[in-house]
Amino acid sequence: MQQVIYIGIGGFFGSISRFIISRFIGNLFPSFPIGTLFVNVTGSFFLGFISYMVLYGRNINPDIRNMITVGFIGAYTTMSTFAFESVRLAEMNDVLLFGINLSANILLCLLAIGLSRNLAILITK
Repeated sequence: MQQVIYIGIGGFFGSISRFIISRFIGNLFPSFPIGTLFVNVTGSFFLGFISYMVLYGRNINPDIRNMITVGFIGAYTTMSTFAFESVRLAEMNDVLLFGINLSANILLCLLAIGLSRNLAILITK
């Protein structure tokens, strides 16, 4: 239960951070979603950094690690997990799964947006 509370705290701050940062940076270039790009890239960086620190032997308390990675970064961006997992597949020389992961994530997410858009249009008519 303690782990869930830590993750919830991290998620609270991650979602608020995403909102504030993406809004602020997004206002700098309103014609391009730079705010989202910024949080996705920084989230990927921080998730990779923490995950690799643990992978390479750095001892980080599991509750704190989950609060930051699953909670904060998970709420801040989901792109970070996608990027990290893709790099790990590439590092393991699993070219097929790397390609499937990239293609499926991009194509299925775009398809889901298209389908949800169509459903919203249908419901609101």
